[in-house]
Amino acid sequence: KGSTNVNAPLDSVVSEEDSDWNAWSAGKGNKSPGTQPSLQDGVGMGKSVVVGISGGVDSAVTALLLKQQGYQVSGVYMTNWDAKEEAGDWGCESAKHLEDARNICNHLGIPLHEVNFVREYWHQVFTVFISEIAQGLTPNPDLACNRYIKFQKLVQFSRDQGADFLATGHYARIQHAPSGGGKLQLLRGVDPVRDQTYFLAAVASESLVRVLFPLGELHKDHVRQLARDAGLAKAAEKKSSSGICFIGNRKFTD
Repeated sequence: KGSTNVNAPLDSVVSEEDSDWNAWSAGKGNKSPGTQPSLQDGVGMGKSVVVGISGGVDSAVTALLLKQQGYQVSGVYMTNWDAKEEAGDWGCESAKHLEDARNICNHLGIPLHEVNFVREYWHQVFTVFISEIAQGLTPNPDLACNRYIKFQKLVQFSRDQGADFLATGHYARIQHAPSGGGKLQLLRGVDPVRDQTYFLAAVASESLVRVLFPLGELHKDHVRQLARDAGLAKAAEKKSSSGICFIGNRKFTD
């Protein structure tokens, strides 16, 4: 029987009572045309995808794999925090990430777009985060960042570009129900250490319909090796990001 384990992903999970879904998960049905493609050469021929590029190894290998599969790939780098308004090294770090993203895209021979979601991040993620902290709560802004920025604003950007899909370097998997209608399951990535379904749990299901997670079937060590083999040595050795979603480790005082 196919795996239907999920990490409590709210409205992104189709009901277990859906008979069509249960039959499909049990191997009695056929995969719908919208099922997330496997890692096979040529599967993306004639299709286009925008890949969120952060400058790290996960997004780099995501773009690499999709290009190998035949997709027309372009990258997009998001700016969600205005570093010019602050002192310290963050502005330098942000510039380094952007430079890394450009170098990755140049190496892969794909264009890189730059988008600015500073205003959206401030109003939909950061101010809510601060407000909840003031109330004595322990919010996780990464969930809101994924729901409102990456898988809302960035999904819309990919559509505006005329792309068929948006792809990111998350360690998660998506399965689409055979009955269609946008029903899907968000499944854990096969790497139990890197699984990121918790951070995607609040994303609306309709936002994931045209999303690809190529790394969901891979382990992190394999991803790093793929980067090395492709000549992306700097990305392969880059430390995994940490801190608040897309603004990194910050000190918020006063």
